[in-house]
Amino acid sequence: MRVMDKWSELLLGLLLVVVGITVAFYSQSWGDWNFWSAAGTFFKGAVFWFVIGLGALFILLGISDLKSKK
Repeated sequence: MRVMDKWSELLLGLLLVVVGITVAFYSQSWGDWNFWSAAGTFFKGAVFWFVIGLGALFILLGISDLKSKK
């Protein structure tokens, strides 16, 4: 039995994203509860690890191609 259909899931997800962004924006002046700074730090770390992972993936794909093209 499904409790939520696709539209309610979509609307709930959209609501959570909008509320999260709104809280992060207005929390800039809340001192220690500044979610905007934490989100920025998390995003920069995620971008860094994504680039490192993508580089590692290309290195592994290149090694695999070198091994199979003999």
